[in-house]
Amino acid sequence: MKQRSQQTIARAAVVAGVGFLTGADIRLRFLPAAAGHGVAFLRTDKLCAPPIPALVSYTIPRARRTAIARCGIVVEMVEHVLAALAGLRIDNCLVELDGPEPPGCDGSSQAFVESLLDAGIVDLGTSRDRLELRQKVVVQGEEADQTVCGSPADDGQLHIRYSLDYGADSPIQSQNYEVAVTPQNFIDQIAFARTFLLEHEAHALRSQGYGKRTTPRDLLIFGKEGVIDNALRCPDECARHKILDCIGDLALAGCDLSGAVDARRSGHQLNAEFVRRVKLAHAETVWPGVSLKAA
Repeated sequence: MKQRSQQTIARAAVVAGVGFLTGADIRLRFLPAAAGHGVAFLRTDKLCAPPIPALVSYTIPRARRTAIARCGIVVEMVEHVLAALAGLRIDNCLVELDGPEPPGCDGSSQAFVESLLDAGIVDLGTSRDRLELRQKVVVQGEEADQTVCGSPADDGQLHIRYSLDYGADSPIQSQNYEVAVTPQNFIDQIAFARTFLLEHEAHALRSQGYGKRTTPRDLLIFGKEGVIDNALRCPDECARHKILDCIGDLALAGCDLSGAVDARRSGHQLNAEFVRRVKLAHAETVWPGVSLKAA
């Protein structure tokens, strides 16, 4: 793949809504940034808070989501915003938000994508670093069938395949999806796919104080008979959303990745560990257009 130039947005863009976790009213602003800035999040509700780079070294352990932190300031559930930016190849952006998490919107990246496209994307004329997978990298989760495997791709692009299987008794059917991650493919095939969870998981989160303003109409909740008070946008929406999550989490590398990534029942923590392993495995080898900067 031909080396590309870094990009940002032409003007500020705003997305407002309710945070899934806290139920807070959140206003998020995407702001243009210069070449080399990267993506960073800034909590405007915290006095003198520093920007938090969207890099794997700033992630902190969280269940069912990706969170980043710096100097005790945390931004939760950043993966859907990161997926929108990475999917559109917007490399430099300051993401301001006046609360602890982005607005949940409908649980997908669609609202962020629409806002960013409306703002416009501009070329910054500086080459974008790229890390090519030149060897196989595998990480495994707590269970034997939870893996993320990366291998070289002949065309220099990022390909992601996700295999989802919760077992025969699950209301979520087994499904697979695969995509070459380009802006158009992301817009057409991935951005609309919503986050999902099982009914008992939703009840457990509510008992912990999460999601008090979120209803089954706001995302996908599966009961024993299928989706509750909502409808799938496509039969394999869940697998597509898992790819959306992967795109957001792989963006924590801070550069483009090229290779074939095969994820099986992986989650955010395993995705982040894959990014760490990839950077470590390629840390001593230099190829043109490859980013080797420390996270």
